[in-house]
Amino acid sequence: MKKFIAEFIGTLWLVLGGCGSAVLAAGFPEMGIGFVGVSLAFGLTVVTMAYAIGHISGCHLNPAVTIGVWIGGRFEGKDVFPYIVAQVMGGIAGAAILFLIASGKSDFVLGGFASNGYGEHSPGGYGMTSALIIEVVMTFIFLFVILGSTYTKAPRGFAGLAIGLCLTLIHLISIPVTNTSVNPARSTSQALFVGDWALDQLWLFWLAPIVGAIIAGLVYKAISPEMTDKL
Repeated sequence: MKKFIAEFIGTLWLVLGGCGSAVLAAGFPEMGIGFVGVSLAFGLTVVTMAYAIGHISGCHLNPAVTIGVWIGGRFEGKDVFPYIVAQVMGGIAGAAILFLIASGKSDFVLGGFASNGYGEHSPGGYGMTSALIIEVVMTFIFLFVILGSTYTKAPRGFAGLAIGLCLTLIHLISIPVTNTSVNPARSTSQALFVGDWALDQLWLFWLAPIVGAIIAGLVYKAISPEMTDKL
């Protein structure tokens, strides 16, 4: 139970910190943090939680990560579904807190609420194919970095930093395309509040990250030094 609570809290923080920076601070008049600030915010949520709960739950904070590390032979299958439930619920809780804060402004308009989208809902107007490709590829790289940096012979104590920086870079690349998901829990939490188009397009932000994670798990398992060491 402790690890599920840790995943709930960690994903809550990822959504509140990352999406909160996009909703509350990205376009703030004169001193807005912009894309770079939002990218750093998402990375920092992972870095901070990696050291806070990594020793409790592994700090997945993301259904795609849970599935990817399971495919890569690093996680027990019996915990996959409970982890995903905890992550989605944590994301929703984070989005609810963000909504309560944001709606306290007199001229509040929900707008996109940092939801992920493609076509007319892509920040840069990118279509569905571009969205699918970038979400698959970015999630693949994210899982590859996670699996590599947490390998037993990798430099100790730096995995959280490597993973957080990777997520920052992923956001710097892909915010203009999809507003960056690589995380179905993060996408779901925001889409539930926006409804309408965000829910209609949510399928892509479950499918693409999971596909990318599965490919990464299989590729890592095939080339991993851990597999070689066992021969």
